[in-house]
Amino acid sequence: MAPHPAPPQEPQDSPDGYVGLDVAHAERLARERGWPTVRPLPPDAIITMEYRAGRLNFEVRDGRVARAWKG
Repeated sequence: MAPHPAPPQEPQDSPDGYVGLDVAHAERLARERGWPTVRPLPPDAIITMEYRAGRLNFEVRDGRVARAWKG
């Protein structure tokens, strides 16, 4: 039987720290902190609910992060 690959590690980083930041700065900071996937989304975007380890989501309003969450 083939070994199971280890799930991607998530940075020990709180999404709350990105709220209020300019989206370009927040994306750059998240990548520097080790997030492999950063996904900016418009307000009320329709998205799937699957959890993806290593992904950080930003809800962006007027060029700033209004909400941030993992997965």
